[in-house]
Amino acid sequence: MTTTPDFIPARRTHVEASAVQEALVAIADAIGAEHVITGDGGEYRDPFQPVGWDAFATAGVVQPGSTEDVQAIVRIAAERNVPVWAQGQGRNNGYGGAAPRLSGGITINFRRMNRVLELDPELGVALIEPGASFQDIYDAIEAAGADLMVSVPDLGWGSMGGNQQDNGLTYLPYGKDWRNICGLEVVTADGELLRTGMGAMEGNASWNLYRRNLGPTIEPLFFQGNFGVVTKLGLWLMPKPDAITNVHVDVKRDEDLIPLVDILRRLRLDGTIDGVPCILNTLLIASTIANRDHWYEPKEGIIPDPVIDEIAEKIGVGRWHLRFALYEGKEINAIKLRKAIDAFNAIPDVKIRHTTTGPDEWPTLEDPSDRVYSGVPNLDWSGMAGWRGGEHGGHMSFAPVAPLSGKQVYELQMWLKEQFERNGIDHTADLIVVNERSLCSVAGITFDIDDEQATAEGYRVMQELVREAGKIGYGEYRAHLHFMDLAQEQYGFNNHAYRRFVEKIKDAVDPRGILSPGRHGIWPAALRSER
Repeated sequence: MTTTPDFIPARRTHVEASAVQEALVAIADAIGAEHVITGDGGEYRDPFQPVGWDAFATAGVVQPGSTEDVQAIVRIAAERNVPVWAQGQGRNNGYGGAAPRLSGGITINFRRMNRVLELDPELGVALIEPGASFQDIYDAIEAAGADLMVSVPDLGWGSMGGNQQDNGLTYLPYGKDWRNICGLEVVTADGELLRTGMGAMEGNASWNLYRRNLGPTIEPLFFQGNFGVVTKLGLWLMPKPDAITNVHVDVKRDEDLIPLVDILRRLRLDGTIDGVPCILNTLLIASTIANRDHWYEPKEGIIPDPVIDEIAEKIGVGRWHLRFALYEGKEINAIKLRKAIDAFNAIPDVKIRHTTTGPDEWPTLEDPSDRVYSGVPNLDWSGMAGWRGGEHGGHMSFAPVAPLSGKQVYELQMWLKEQFERNGIDHTADLIVVNERSLCSVAGITFDIDDEQATAEGYRVMQELVREAGKIGYGEYRAHLHFMDLAQEQYGFNNHAYRRFVEKIKDAVDPRGILSPGRHGIWPAALRSER
């Protein structure tokens, strides 16, 4: 196999290659040739695609240094009808990385625009550029000596802007229901500049402080949308408490997931637990420690249940492991901790451990989960993709949303386990409790990217999962690049009324259809017939 398999929905721009090259030359003149990258795409392709596959390839990557650069890029592209695909750091690896949905266009990468432009310690707010990584933001806060903390995900190399615009999840209290961002600056498809919320008023001091505005609130349209290119974001930062209590709860059996979820829901609803807890299964945790062959030598087939139990015993976790933190300081945390322990102790054989630490201790906590839940970005879990294949390992994430009901969550996980195992794939699960009433169930398909047949099989299984989950009422909260159309297809109420409405907006604000065409299944009119 030397090209992308036929069942993967690769598409290429209809614009002549000469027009794309003209655009790249003009952009080089506008922002500097050293900020235009051409060639084979290198790190700006899907990092988990075999080398021989040629789908989702960019014709060139441009790296603006300012909002004015972005305006110039968009205007140049619009004049030639050249599609552009915007991203932050381009490290959204489990969902396609830096690659564009439509091959042959231009990628806008924001690694140069990585500054924290303003930081207000009193109001707990920053103004950032879209390429500012979690590490960049953390470092800026520490350098300023501000008693603030940023909500971070498990891997700190991505950008806050890219993460939030794709509905990525972070774990501190402002990560709940995506409360990090307030106020955007956006370049529209004609190169004009727009500010959302109170930023629509010149000189309004509440731009990054108040989420709504006079008239319809449009800010959410730029999350998972393709209506503009975001160049600035307001970011809310949480005051550092005098102590954080990190808590880990392990249950022994798969069916214990039912009471674990139900107890967690009650503690979320009554305010005992804030932030974004996660429930991980044994193999997910094992993948953060070592590759698959460290735990189980046979390469074929799934890891049997008795071996999973042995792995759980070795690493000191259960079949399901809940992690969360308490953020209200030493005294209140102690009260909430007692309440949580009393509640979880109702589960037979449950094991609970906890640590309470102060700000000076957070950067050096031994457990990377504890560091993350204390707002310290790190890369300790970056080896997860190597479960199969080691350094050449790859993975894709399947991420449906489910009600925070023990019975429904358990049934979904057992259904996913069955789907994975009948295809010879180990079931890894990360259940991210995004609010008091729902969770995002992230499951990873892993493969060795040097094994093209196994990789293609992984993509086929993912395609089947999206379709079959849709039949039983589960839709994804974010989709892998290769399956954006299929994932959007599952949202079919009233003959896809949602998609039709959003496409009307797309055609109105981007009539040439140049901004990130096909992102999450939303295509401009000229490309819609090929869907």
